[in-house]
Amino acid sequence: MENVISTGNEDSLDNVAKVTALFPECRDAKGGIDFAKLRLLLGDGNATIGSERYELSWAGKTDAFRTLLEGNVQTLAPDMEQSVNFDTTENIFIEGENLEVLKALQKSYFGKVKMIYIDPPYNTGSDSFIYPDRFSETKEEYLRRVGDKGEDGYMMREGLFRKNSKENGQYHSNWLSMMLPRLYLAKNLMRDDGVIFVSIDDNEVHDLRLLMNEVFGEENFVCSFAWQKRYSPPPDTKVVGYMHETILMYQHTDSFRMGLLPFGEEQVSRYQNPDNDPRGPWKATDYTCRYTATERPTLYYAITNPFTGEDVFPLRTRVWANSVQVHAKNVKEDRLWWGKNGENKVPCLKNFLSEIRQGSMPTTLLMHKDVGHTDEATKELRELLPEIKFTPKPTRLIKHLARIADLREDDIILDFFAGSGTTAHAVMQLNAEDGGKRRFICVQLPEVCDVDSEAAKAGYQTIAEISRERIRRAAKKIGEEVMAKQADAKSQLALGDVANVTMPDLGFKAFKLQSSNFKVWRKIAGDNIGKLTEQMLSFVDPVSETATVDNMVYELLLRSGKSLNSKIERRGKWFLVNDGELVLMLEEATREIVDEVISVKPRKVVALDRIFSGNDQLKTNTVLQLRDAGAEFKTI
Repeated sequence: MENVISTGNEDSLDNVAKVTALFPECRDAKGGIDFAKLRLLLGDGNATIGSERYELSWAGKTDAFRTLLEGNVQTLAPDMEQSVNFDTTENIFIEGENLEVLKALQKSYFGKVKMIYIDPPYNTGSDSFIYPDRFSETKEEYLRRVGDKGEDGYMMREGLFRKNSKENGQYHSNWLSMMLPRLYLAKNLMRDDGVIFVSIDDNEVHDLRLLMNEVFGEENFVCSFAWQKRYSPPPDTKVVGYMHETILMYQHTDSFRMGLLPFGEEQVSRYQNPDNDPRGPWKATDYTCRYTATERPTLYYAITNPFTGEDVFPLRTRVWANSVQVHAKNVKEDRLWWGKNGENKVPCLKNFLSEIRQGSMPTTLLMHKDVGHTDEATKELRELLPEIKFTPKPTRLIKHLARIADLREDDIILDFFAGSGTTAHAVMQLNAEDGGKRRFICVQLPEVCDVDSEAAKAGYQTIAEISRERIRRAAKKIGEEVMAKQADAKSQLALGDVANVTMPDLGFKAFKLQSSNFKVWRKIAGDNIGKLTEQMLSFVDPVSETATVDNMVYELLLRSGKSLNSKIERRGKWFLVNDGELVLMLEEATREIVDEVISVKPRKVVALDRIFSGNDQLKTNTVLQLRDAGAEFKTI
């Protein structure tokens, strides 16, 4: 079979456009469809990728796709003890292996994330990360490996984190196999007008660019930012002083609109008011354009200098920028500037600061004076956690990217390589500065800190602990600063000034990745009837022995496609979600409880089969009554 759809007529072209609109990653280098990749994405486990054509390929790519398509058998459990303002906050922090976390979020957050920022391992040859170095590793083996825990219940480095040495023959392949499924899953969560930023250095920037072209579509590449991470070359420089990192930016679709950056003092200073215009400061701009009188004859006309009464023509090689009608309007509204005493030969147009959409176009150069550098980021972290010696990203950098992404109102930003929590810190800080209600979802592995590290000596057992603690301390600091501003605002208000300083959301709901609360069907090798019978009998009650009611509530939220910030009300022995979008019956079923549930007119009801305790009549009546009430009813 040909791997490229024929494009010999309009119908086939239309079909190609429809398929590639749904699966842009299946477009090949010639503009056709890569059927092997399409089959893989549609779940054909027998499909393989590999042919002589222009594409990024590596050992293990097919297995990386299979990893992507394997079902999720883990869920998220609330951790009230580690949370801050669990009942009111809309920020989320998740402790767990990010591949499985992204899978757990697919249904609830599909198409809802405005901005993604990640700072993944750079594959320098000395870093470690989770990847299957045996391509034959099964899903069960992988989950067993990433679930390995020490005596204290934390993920162990041994057997979990693989050091990807440059001497490894699959050095680049391992990194790409780690990144591919995570990027595909992340793309699913993005809004149509969403964007993703990925920090990287020169070790993998070439491969990452090709990989992201494949995942997001080359046409959705926006730019490659060069961030000046240092203000001087490193002291051990021998040949070239390495002073930058790269940040790749891709949009999800062309629905994305670039945000403008706020004017700095230097830009505002360009607007002045030499004629005391009541409309305020303005900046003079050219009143001519690049066209000639031959090209635009209607723009070659005389205008009158109000100081001298003379008729003034533009150059024949550069005519007026506006038509006669627009010029008349500009004169009537006093928008022309001929100089203080009319000494200019041609006028300028006054552009008022008050009338423009204030902001400047982003550039690909991110200078440290504008967005911070690594020293600033280190000091920023040490102010909150003096015992931690990480080199994170500066919050100014993340805030700068958030403005470029036009992140506003209650938009969601996702970071699934959260590290020390810089993204969460930056979002809270940005909200405090402009009164926004942006929300973060941060994901971090409970990676064990090295025994000899300062963090371990200070009592931090995992990176996730450090991240959560930074968010708490940053929130406390930001809260104190906002309270000081509010106090100052009140005093100004007493003097007659208008002031409005709001407290941002400074909390977070903490969750942990854990095994499902419901038993998972396992494939049984060979023809072992005894084991198959044993497993079938165990599924008479599908609820796991370690399940709790609270944990089941959140797992069923995710399975039902509801946000982790859903409104949950306990009504005795059942739960009302989002004022009736969903009802969960997990503890008991009686005639009275069923009547209560029906009275709230739910759209969907999910119940554990075991709560009916063999009362088939009650279960049948419940099914019929809910159907009559227009509610969907499912049992587990």
